[in-house]
Amino acid sequence: MDCLFCKIIDGEIPSNKVYEDDMMLAFRDINPQAPEHIVIVPKCHIASANEINAENVKYVAAIWEKIPQIASELGFAENGYRVVNNCGEDGGQTVPHLHFHLMGGKKFTDL
Repeated sequence: MDCLFCKIIDGEIPSNKVYEDDMMLAFRDINPQAPEHIVIVPKCHIASANEINAENVKYVAAIWEKIPQIASELGFAENGYRVVNNCGEDGGQTVPHLHFHLMGGKKFTDL
């Protein structure tokens, strides 16, 4: 499989990791849209939110359980943050591997 995020997970492509466990990898976005911009990916290849099912939902649940801790450890949980998932080409998804953008460190405006 020629997946950018799978290559990052496998260590073939370097990343600036902020958190890793057996379910997920969180690393700094190379084109940040906020002072703190973290990409969180499941270690199981899931192409998009449309591919979440009973077998792989545990990866998504683990990510959502860990998001507050990552935001807290990076120092922006108290003031708030944004979590974004783009699904499909029209939704703005540019890498076909489910991922979440955790952004903080600034006040966001309405979408």
